[in-house]
Amino acid sequence: MMHYFKYSDRVFSCENVRIPDIAKAVGTPFYLYSQGTILRHYRRLDEAFGRTEHIICFAIKANSNIAISQVLAREGAGAEVVSGGELYRALRAGVPSERIVFNGNGKTEAELEYGLEAGILMFCVDSEQELALLDTVAGRVGRKAPVAVRVNPDIPVETHPHVATGLKESKFGVALSRAMGCYEFAAGASNLEVVGIHAHIGSQLLDLAPFREAVSKLSDAVRELRSRDIDLRYMDFGGGLGITYDDEEPPSYEEYAEMVSEHARDVGCVVVLEPGRSLVGNAGILVTRVLHVKRSDVKTFVVVDAAMNDLVRPTMYGSYHEIVPVAEPDDIETRIRADVVGGICESGDFLARDRDMPGVESGDLLAVMSAGAYGAVMSSMYNSRPLIPEVLVSGETFRVIRKRPSYEEMVSLEVWDEG
Repeated sequence: MMHYFKYSDRVFSCENVRIPDIAKAVGTPFYLYSQGTILRHYRRLDEAFGRTEHIICFAIKANSNIAISQVLAREGAGAEVVSGGELYRALRAGVPSERIVFNGNGKTEAELEYGLEAGILMFCVDSEQELALLDTVAGRVGRKAPVAVRVNPDIPVETHPHVATGLKESKFGVALSRAMGCYEFAAGASNLEVVGIHAHIGSQLLDLAPFREAVSKLSDAVRELRSRDIDLRYMDFGGGLGITYDDEEPPSYEEYAEMVSEHARDVGCVVVLEPGRSLVGNAGILVTRVLHVKRSDVKTFVVVDAAMNDLVRPTMYGSYHEIVPVAEPDDIETRIRADVVGGICESGDFLARDRDMPGVESGDLLAVMSAGAYGAVMSSMYNSRPLIPEVLVSGETFRVIRKRPSYEEMVSLEVWDEG
């Protein structure tokens, strides 16, 4: 089972809570997460790597709600962050600083200093210039900076071009041919401590072959560095393992762990993993209410109260999200072919296009599946629509973990002349 969303007495539920009950309490639209699903995924991944020394650093970019990171931190998870704001969230969630990895290709001096003062596990440095800057900042604050170099292994992957990050034309990482120079600089720098190596080749990957190639290249790089008397403690393989949105069949955690561990044991490094989507993607849904069913001469539009500002993945990536009615339809239910659209003033505002689905009416609730990753975290207030609530279910209870702001709260950071 991918998640704990199911029909119970013909009503879609999250764990043991009926979704209409949550909708009545918090209003629509809202994001809904299953704590049981998140914990199940984390524990399975942790057990898969059980005999290999490892650290699981949840990629906060996938879902930055502090309550989600807190759930994982209590299980022993670390965090992978790419900004000072994400570092702040990780620390507020109770993630131990020594289990935090700081990635990203555009870290500022202030962010580097913040990471140093927090005492994080390591900085994954993205360029020669950043390496020199980190040395300078570390010297200024009087701390030794633990570093890994993010290498770009130039491995093609089958995924959306926007999330393929390991090709030589990508903005991320240092080419393997230049990485040795970075390590020699770091080894000789007075304010840097070489501790690891890092690679992340892309997101929503469904084939182990590119992972296998990346792991092999990193293992070879570790051996080469050791031949130069530069030892490493950590091999960070990033994240990227895909999930099922429609009919995809991603590798299991067990298959992935077996492949990674085989190489990691050979070089004797601690494995660092940065899962995001695979932990939370299928643990969350977007719940929305049908406003109108509009029929034109050529199309049917199901207009809902969620929109592209709430879930931008269909617009940005052409992503597929299954959409199911919260009230279970009858087998003989009339079906329609429709676009599911929001109220944003953009033709690109849709959650589904030309979708075969049960017939719906105004007032019906719909669940947009697999929205736990890159959903709420990428939302905006475009068209001055307030951010929507996030709700976390655990067993038979639920709680709001992000409130819906009022209009006053929505403009609270703005300054204008009220005279």
